[in-house]
Amino acid sequence: MTAETMMRGGRWRRAVWGAAVAVLLLPLVAMQFTRDVNWTPSDFVVAGVLLGAVLAGYEFLARRAGSAWYRVGSGVALFTGLFLTWVNLAVGIIGSENNDANMMYAGVLAVAVGGACLAHFRPRGMARAMLAAAAAQVIAGAIALALDLGVDGRAWPRDVIGATGIITGLWLIAATLFGIAARRP
Repeated sequence: MTAETMMRGGRWRRAVWGAAVAVLLLPLVAMQFTRDVNWTPSDFVVAGVLLGAVLAGYEFLARRAGSAWYRVGSGVALFTGLFLTWVNLAVGIIGSENNDANMMYAGVLAVAVGGACLAHFRPRGMARAMLAAAAAQVIAGAIALALDLGVDGRAWPRDVIGATGIITGLWLIAATLFGIAARRP
């Protein structure tokens, strides 16, 4: 890696971390103009920890990457985990955010992270881990539908079906990208 490449990478990382701080400040600014946004200090802490963990995870995975396919797959996988967590904390997928059935989605994240660790973050294993996360996502959605979990929600069952489809699709995109990375050294 040349000094010039490292400088560009450093600038890129600073820009990404700066953008995360800007995203974190958006609710603070919005709170000055509307009562519809009402974050507590703990909301900011949780959001900061989530964004920081995703960005730190990406830096870790990007350094291990042998290809752009792996880096993009890492970004999609981390975004998917963040999206799943954020939606679940904000409004919930099964009914409201207070519905205990939403804890099933912590299992989906455990499958993704556990699978990645077991794979030692190698591309082929990462592809399998993301496929397992997609399967876990479908299972969680199927359980919610079969047991009528969250039936009290206004959007039932569209919310569970839609979220399951979108998030499963994202896990499958990540799996595909890692699969390509495994075949193209």
